[in-house]
Amino acid sequence: MVRGAYGTIEEHMAGKQQTGLGRGFDSLLPTAFDSTILVEENERIQKLAVELLDANPDQPRQHFDQIALQELAQSIEQYGIVQPLVVSPEGTRYRIIAGERRWRAAQIAGLKQVPAIVRTSKELEQLEISIIENVQRVDLSALEQAVSLERLHQQFSTPYDEIAKRLGKAHSTVVNIVRLLQLPDDAKLALREKQISEGHARQILALKNSPEKQAELLKLIIANGWSVRQAERYVTSHKEGVGEHDATHERVQTETPATKLLSKRLATPVHVKRMAHGGRLEITFRDDDHLQTLLSTLENN
Repeated sequence: MVRGAYGTIEEHMAGKQQTGLGRGFDSLLPTAFDSTILVEENERIQKLAVELLDANPDQPRQHFDQIALQELAQSIEQYGIVQPLVVSPEGTRYRIIAGERRWRAAQIAGLKQVPAIVRTSKELEQLEISIIENVQRVDLSALEQAVSLERLHQQFSTPYDEIAKRLGKAHSTVVNIVRLLQLPDDAKLALREKQISEGHARQILALKNSPEKQAELLKLIIANGWSVRQAERYVTSHKEGVGEHDATHERVQTETPATKLLSKRLATPVHVKRMAHGGRLEITFRDDDHLQTLLSTLENN
């Protein structure tokens, strides 16, 4: 199981049919050990000696939590390696493409061999291209894009800046998409079902150090139909230390008794937009003539 900076890929996709992702990286792995005798030779799982495997020098993860490795080793001792590694031949040895963590834990557990699928560099290149093309599909949701991008990063040891270049996107755009995998499960579900937008999701992520506030913001967005701006003001209020529930909600509201009174006098909508420091008053006008009328009214008052 692959766990990256943004969590385990399988966790993000649990309970969801992968209709948008196609085969993608999943085509690297057969679905069951017993069925491998029925597939093509290059799809079969082989037993490889652990000493013949080498870590990928381009692996993004350079640090492996030793406690987590020990826990995985104990699991391997009891159940074995459930998911085979993916390796590429290099002379008489093999370079690990996916599964370095399992390989390290297997050595701790004292295993002499590990299950693996051998893929040539050409096959891996084709699969990588397939995933890149998949990410560029217009019908792919933000979360589906995030999973594909993280697969490219983790499974193919591709840095985010390189992924961004290949996709013609800004590095920050790619990183922000992948960050969606850090959302709480209920927020992921809401995003998947389009109850919230990607902009709403980013505001929820901004409260990652306060899970209870994340849950509250999600409920408020859905219940009140809040805009992204309103969600942003909620986050700003929380970070500024506006602790009282009523005070926080007051910061989010775009209408106050004062704006309602001014709106009535001007006969046009007036809203307040609070910012990190202060805010601005927004007066709506239909066209230039209406604007001149409003300015004249304000000058005469």
